[in-house]
Amino acid sequence: MRRTCNAGGPFTIYHLPFTIDEVIRPTVARVSLEALRANLRAIQSFLSTTTSTPPQVIAVVKANAYGHGAAEVGRAFEEAGAAMLACADIEEGLVLRQAGVRAPILVFGALSVSDLEGIFSHRLTPTISTPSVARALQAAAARHGVRLPCHLKIDTGMNRLGFRHDNLARTLPEIARAPNLEIAAVYTHFATADNPEHPAFARQREGFEAVLAALPALGITTTVRHAANSAGLLRDERVWYDFVRPGLLLYGIVPPPLAATLPLRPALSLHSRIVAVKGLRPGEGTGYGLRDDADRHRTLAVVPAGYADGLDLRLAGRGHMLVRGRRAPIVGSVCMDMTTIDVTGMDVSPGDEVIVVGEQDGESIGVREIAAEIGTIPYELLCRVGSRIQRIYGAPGL
Repeated sequence: MRRTCNAGGPFTIYHLPFTIDEVIRPTVARVSLEALRANLRAIQSFLSTTTSTPPQVIAVVKANAYGHGAAEVGRAFEEAGAAMLACADIEEGLVLRQAGVRAPILVFGALSVSDLEGIFSHRLTPTISTPSVARALQAAAARHGVRLPCHLKIDTGMNRLGFRHDNLARTLPEIARAPNLEIAAVYTHFATADNPEHPAFARQREGFEAVLAALPALGITTTVRHAANSAGLLRDERVWYDFVRPGLLLYGIVPPPLAATLPLRPALSLHSRIVAVKGLRPGEGTGYGLRDDADRHRTLAVVPAGYADGLDLRLAGRGHMLVRGRRAPIVGSVCMDMTTIDVTGMDVSPGDEVIVVGEQDGESIGVREIAAEIGTIPYELLCRVGSRIQRIYGAPGL
């Protein structure tokens, strides 16, 4: 490390003998792009088994591609044949374009309060989900002198974004008359597709079908439709329409509690290494709150991954990590930067690899399992993988 003096003040400047890009923390995420491409192909194959004109795939890469890294993942899905990518907002779309993605990109989010210039400069396809969005897009398209392709979102019961399915005669004629807006597709989103017992899924499908039949009379003439997320895709081929919008399935995980026979592979695994091993005497606890005191001698290992990296506090006392192919319980408290695991009776040393999510020597810990242990969903856990976790691409799929 080279040290120099700052002539402008009393501070010292330290010049590191490496660049930040070269630093690899012990905790890293490995992402298999081949697993992602294979998952897309498996979905495409599944879609082609029951119809002569299978729907095309809109690959959902919002939220940094569910924590996997939008730039690399977006390019991988485009190369594998996704007809379109989908993201949450304009900024996510710009990331994909700057990464070299040339496929159409659908923006799901509401845009009336956004700077809309990115829609035009980066060739993004916006969603019209409210009258204010339609007016803002019409005004912007008129300024640019273009007819802007858009997708129209219908709210069939989720009660979030979209035009209410039972109020379209009042809201849609204005959009149909907008001279600079082209409705290229119509879609809806299911609120309960992952709950086979809930009747709302059928009600939403039937409501969407009724809307599709009524649209021509309201001036909307497109015949392109989409509705199915990952769970809807698995549940009912009647909602496949012209496109499907898988998210979690693309990343190799079946939405719980559903099951599927698709040959999917989880694309992301989370790895770390033991940085310290220490013994505890009977009656001693560990971490904040000194939890998990026990009446026996124990050996603990410290892993440099914590809630700043996306680990949930509720994993303490519930979750496990893999060391030398064995499950080691998470004990004490999950801290900001580190977690302790119980390795009593195991021959471990600093530097040993730890698997937080993934497979080791025939044993595995999956995101669905972790989510079930702490009462959340796989989507959240993937999206919470921290920004300081380096993604390493090209690792074998699990």
